Amino acid sequence: MNSTRCDEIGLSYPQTAKAERKKYMTQCKNVFEAILRYGHDEDFVPNPDDQFEPTDAPAGSPEKIEVLRKRVELGQPLWHNTDRVDYSGLTGAIRPRE
Repeated sequence: MNSTRCDEIGLSYPQTAKAERKKYMTQCKNVFEAILRYGHDEDFVPNPDDQFEPTDAPAGSPEKIEVLRKRVELGQPLWHNTDRVDYSGLTGAIRPRE
């Protein structure tokens, strides 16, 4: 059975450097073992601070995913009231039919 490192499944300690975080993380066989070992954030309450700003990145884009990842790391809410909610004004590549 392959083991997955806890930091590869998205677990992190906010506001700690990656190298420091690694010393706390050990090999975990699955997400359930990681929860048993390190707990969970079921009672997490997000903290919208001064860095919590809206994004114009469209849903599903690499930019939006990166913004969401950073918000989680900073303990912020995932969704901002003025985040982009549609795809208006965007242009995309059109591939000809074959």
